[in-house]
Amino acid sequence: MLQIHPTAEVSPHAEIGEGTCIWHGAQVRERAHIGRNCVISKNTYIDFEVRIGDNVKIQNNCSLYHGLEIEDGVFVGPHVVCTNDLVPRAINPNGTLKNASNWVVGRTRIRYGAAIGAGAVIVTGVTVGRWALVGAGAVVTRDVPDYGLVMGTPARLVGYISAGGQRCTSPAEALALSEQEITKM
Repeated sequence: MLQIHPTAEVSPHAEIGEGTCIWHGAQVRERAHIGRNCVISKNTYIDFEVRIGDNVKIQNNCSLYHGLEIEDGVFVGPHVVCTNDLVPRAINPNGTLKNASNWVVGRTRIRYGAAIGAGAVIVTGVTVGRWALVGAGAVVTRDVPDYGLVMGTPARLVGYISAGGQRCTSPAEALALSEQEITKM
């Protein structure tokens, strides 16, 4: 059953999947797509045309802007920001106010099973790979490989991690261990 808190603002032109819960103060803009069985926590902003897969958990106070695609099974920690403009400006060089025709929206993708730690910033144009883990407070400016573990500002690859959260020395080890973890479930 779909649950939308009375204080949430959800556009009638958004698509929301069955079993999703949208909590206090969240805003979901027009043409956003949120899959089944998702949790959209307090004060989260989901911009127009953002695509969110099934079984996604988005914690409090996240800002998810136009141009973002989140695949199934992703965890987005509290206070995460996904940007969409590499050169943000309020005005054009001639002093006129910028509008939608004055910039090109960036595209960002967070792949299946990835997890984004609290307070991370995902700069537009990157892909966070399958089962990757972005550490809390990281600023991701480059692609993160599948099973990659990144930390810092700017985020740097510090290792690999399995689907179940075990540190690994290589992507091959992370893949093999992940396959074992999946068959045990």
